[in-house]
Formats: sequence, C-alpha cells, structure tokens
Amino acid sequence: MWVFGRTHHALYEPLIDEWNQDHDPAVTLSLVSAKALERRMLASFFSGVPVADVLEVELASAPRAFAGPLESVGFRDLTGRLKTEGLLDQLVPASLSPWTIQGHIFGIPHDVHPVLLGYRADITEAAGIDLSKARTWAEFFDLIRPLQVDLDGDNRIDRYALALWPSQIEEVELILRQAGGRLFDAQLRPVLNSDHNARVLAQILSWMVGPDRVTAQAKAFNAAGNQLKISGYVLAAVMPDWMCGVYRQDFPQLHGKMKLMPLPAWEPGGRRTSVWGGTMLGFPKTSENFEAAWELGKALYFSRDIAHKLYQVADIITPIKRFWTDEVFHRPDPYFSNQRKGAMYIAQAGDIPIRVPSPFITFARARLKDTMTSMRRWAETNRVYAPDALEAELRTRLDAAQDQIVKQISRNVFAETP
Repeated sequence: MWVFGRTHHALYEPLIDEWNQDHDPAVTLSLVSAKALERRMLASFFSGVPVADVLEVELASAPRAFAGPLESVGFRDLTGRLKTEGLLDQLVPASLSPWTIQGHIFGIPHDVHPVLLGYRADITEAAGIDLSKARTWAEFFDLIRPLQVDLDGDNRIDRYALALWPSQIEEVELILRQAGGRLFDAQLRPVLNSDHNARVLAQILSWMVGPDRVTAQAKAFNAAGNQLKISGYVLAAVMPDWMCGVYRQDFPQLHGKMKLMPLPAWEPGGRRTSVWGGTMLGFPKTSENFEAAWELGKALYFSRDIAHKLYQVADIITPIKRFWTDEVFHRPDPYFSNQRKGAMYIAQAGDIPIRVPSPFITFARARLKDTMTSMRRWAETNRVYAPDALEAELRTRLDAAQDQIVKQISRNVFAETP
C-alpha cells in the first residue's frame, strides 16, 4: 500500500501492524511523495507494469488516470462492491463524485472537505461586529468594511476583509463552485466561458480591484501569507476542514482568536459551503491480491477508530455518515473559541458541490488563473471596477481560455473534441 500523506501513514501504521498479525499476505505500507506516486501509477496504467495493490491518491493526480476510454482506466470499478456490501449508502454522495466516471466509481472517498469561513473574532468582536449575522457575501463585506482602515497614518489600508487574489486560484475556484459555477460539465466538456461563470467571476474580480477593494493576497502555505494572517492584514479566509489543522500548527498565536461560520451565500437561502481538496483509495487492476486489498481498504476507510483519530489529528471529518453523531465531532475546540467545530463542518457536508474528474482540470485551472490575473491588471489600468463593466472584457478572455482548453483536449486521441 502506498500513501502520500505523512499524517495518513502515521495513522495507518498501528492498524496495519495489528492487521499483519492475523492476515496473509502481509501488508507493506510505504510513504511515497505525491508526484512520485502519480508518475508510478500512470506508468503502470499505461504499460501494465505492476504497481502497489492499494493506492491512496490525491485529487490533483487521480483524474489523470481517467484520460482514456472507460475500459482503459487502471483502477478497478468498485460500483458493484460498494452497492452489494451496503457501503454506498453510508457515504456522502457528493464525496464520490471526483472518483466517478459515467456512473462507475473507481475510488473510496477518504473525506468530504466542506468549507467554512474562518475569521478573526478577536478583532471583529472588539469592534462590536458580529459577522455570524452575515447571510450573504454582500452583507459580510458591508459588516466588515468599517475595519478596512489605515492604522499607521501612511495612507494605505492595513486591513482587508478576505484573503483572496487571482494567484489563490483554488480559493477563487471554490467560491465559483459555491455559486454554481464549474470548469467542466457532467459530460466532462469544458465550460469555462459559460454565461454563469462570466457573471460570477466578474463579481469576484470586483472584490479585488479599485480603491474600495475588499480582498488582499495572503496565500496559504506561504511564509509571507502566514504573517499577513497573523498580523490581521486579512481578517477572514475560506477554510476546508483540513485547513483547521494547518492553522493550529502554523498559527499558534491565533489560539482562541479565531471563529468559524458558514460561507456567506451568494443570495439569501443559497449554499453556505463549498469544497476544497480530496483523496481516494483505489485498487489497480494489475494487483493479484484484490480480495485481500479490498478487505484492508474497508478496514481502514470504514473504521470508526480511524475516523476519530483523523479528526483529532488533522481536523478532517469522515464521509461515513453514521459516525457523525459520535461525541468526538461535537466537542468544543479551544483554538476556535470553543465552537463545536466538527459539528459545524458536518452540518454543511451534505451540501458540498458535485465535482467531475476531468484529467484536464489542472490545465483548465491554470487558464482560469491566467485570465483572472490579466483581468485584474486590465481593470486597474483602465480603472474599471464595477462587475457589469468588467464582464464584457472578461467574456472575451474567457473565450480565449476556453479555446486553449479545447485545443489541449483535442490532442488526446482518446478524448472526444468538445
């Protein structure tokens, strides 16, 4: 079995040691970097050379295995197994979507990864602002705008409402998903330049430009971005469940100063969450030990003990719905001002957007990033800040990006040209 995550490896080791005492063949657990795992996986699928019997694969890599015809996918189809063994109904349906092609499921979901909004409660509440009352993004920005001030007299704003920038394309995309936008449709056809995407992205872009902008760059997993969050330069950020563990580790200074809330909706009554990231457990067709591997996979991914430990160690909630009432997910979390954080993520888990596993998603995401970056420069140069005014130019650039994606797909001899 190959895994790419150190946390996962550490969690599985004791269980696999115990497993090996009673099962034959024994399991060898290996920690392999995500990129190396992806290269070896694809090399195996393209050539038929054996690979590990069990692969834990991240969302950035797994769809690349789905680039050819359905029958050429290197993972075993698990649809029948999940149904006949009563496992399918235990899972959050949307957590299966990144691993499903034409109704065929090729991986067991490791997670759900709903997204909430994390914010600096110490700063907002000291100013008498209750952000939890914000039902929509418009209300959120209206409430927090009084805190966007020059604190040191240098005529520059020292605080911004939200960490969001064109370079933070994962965050841009998850907000687009929240609004019902997407990069590919259910038939895996690129739809970057759809009318809906253009409207939503123009609104997001308007948050980033002009003298009244409400967002600033503060990238995750970046030393400069981390410092900006610690200093309060940005007051809020989108946070999937796993990001809580990142904050706990990287920002001990913010212990007890953070709170979480559902994402503000695009309109009253709209979706209050999105999704960011994901991992699956897959079983290559080349394995001669599928039955043993399948039993191991179930022991890991449907284990109550592992589900509890994964939340305790990494703040990740399980996709197994019957575990959600367990006490561990409902404890107050001192880091997040004693909120019952797990329950808050679970409350939104059933509403995450559906995703489709296009093998061209990384390419499409890069074209979206290019488009948003160039549009921001154009808007600032031409002093165009209103969403309606931005949309016309944005549509032209989205059309060009869409053409690039279509051409890239057409180079794949197995792909049907959109």
